[in-house]
Amino acid sequence: MKNRGETSEQDTDDNPRCASGKARLYVEESLSAGATLTLEKEQSHYLVTVLRMGAGSQVLLFNGRDGEWAAEIAEAHKKNCVLELKGRTRAQEPLPDIWLLFAPVKKARLDFIAQKATEMGAAVIQPVFTERTVVARLKDERLQANAVEAAEQCGLVAVPEVREAAKLGALLAKWDELAPGRRILFCDENEGPGATRAALERLAAEGGKGGPLAVLVGPEGGFSPGERDILRSRKDTMAISLGPRIMRADTAAIAALAVVGLMLGDW
Repeated sequence: MKNRGETSEQDTDDNPRCASGKARLYVEESLSAGATLTLEKEQSHYLVTVLRMGAGSQVLLFNGRDGEWAAEIAEAHKKNCVLELKGRTRAQEPLPDIWLLFAPVKKARLDFIAQKATEMGAAVIQPVFTERTVVARLKDERLQANAVEAAEQCGLVAVPEVREAAKLGALLAKWDELAPGRRILFCDENEGPGATRAALERLAAEGGKGGPLAVLVGPEGGFSPGERDILRSRKDTMAISLGPRIMRADTAAIAALAVVGLMLGDW
């Protein structure tokens, strides 16, 4: 029988995924039993100065490839903390094959979308510029940082891929090449409420549950008539409604992921 807190090289099923009481960090390095790694200045400062951890303190690590690992601080330095890996606590788990395509909004709400989309299990976060998108520029690295932070805090072992923003028209023109076989569910404010459940249930019955999907959410002003016509003319695209109430663009993105995750994802 292992003592409380003891780890092994084998996966353990009784470790909590959230609220473990341990710091969790995303790292780029490969993870394996007995390996050591040196953290960069920012993460070292976080552990030693902010959390006041010292030698012997326990940390959880993940890199999106090798699962989650328990590590111990071997050398507690503010600029280059050294960790020693003890054992794997969870195997790698894939994200649902659902992408989020959304029109960028103002900075604070953009952070919200990246964080909550990660919590919802989106595999890809793809900003798209539409005809009515107000925000003209954004920092992809900021989106990625928010996704990483959300994964660390919520016990995920995978981080969604944050892709460079693209114009909606150009993305749709290359869709068959970029995402062959991936259905697009676009949120259309002109779609009457009440039909979404039936449409998603029908898609699930046709084998869509767990399949490759993309959820597309427009800007605060909605899609233009031309964009809506193009989307509705595509055979791989289905319009869905988010109900009778008007939502902010960031709220709509998360609501759409929740509905699709429940009906067609891994909920």
